[in-house]
Amino acid sequence: MTRRSTFTDQSVTYGAIGATLDADFLRYPPKGFRPAEDTVKLGSGRDRFERAAESLMTWGVQRGAGFEVADVSTGTGAQYTGISYGADGLPLAEQPSSRTEQRYSADGEAYLAAGMTATLVERGRFGKRSLPVLVVYVVDEPQRVGFAYGTAGEGAEHGEESFILEHRDDDSVWLTIRSVLEPAQGFARVLAPLVRHRRRALTQRELRALHPAFPV
Repeated sequence: MTRRSTFTDQSVTYGAIGATLDADFLRYPPKGFRPAEDTVKLGSGRDRFERAAESLMTWGVQRGAGFEVADVSTGTGAQYTGISYGADGLPLAEQPSSRTEQRYSADGEAYLAAGMTATLVERGRFGKRSLPVLVVYVVDEPQRVGFAYGTAGEGAEHGEESFILEHRDDDSVWLTIRSVLEPAQGFARVLAPLVRHRRRALTQRELRALHPAFPV
């Protein structure tokens, strides 16, 4: 598979960076990609939102879903904002990017930042699986926080996954997980049904990871 340099000069294993932000991409994905969106209510109130946000932005979903988060690098803070074009209709040679300031949890753990890399390690009965990921964007708004990462190494799937937490106008708090993924080339495609089954099971664990009814 062709690897594409991102705005952070890192590499990911898919081309559609920011796919989880693009409603059209989710509705009409390229051949081979499978989009998914799942939402769960976590409760209500500002305190619930802030507690969930702190956990979310310090890898709480991944750890709660059973991953060890290893080899975490410092993010650049450079945000992916989509491709900018010139008057001639061609992509600009120098793409503009915004930046977010580094934030920390009450315990002093750095929040996820755009450009951060990590390795997600899942241990199972037949050994462990490791997946390098790159954080491609971060959302940091008064009522909405979250991030997305893309696959940055070999694995059963390639693509992007986002985790967005919202404090809605009715005071309810919701977590939305979006993914746009395709099975890897070769033997992994033969096992695509099994990969999809494992993906659904993983998504269910991710949805429960911040829920107060399912303490880690």
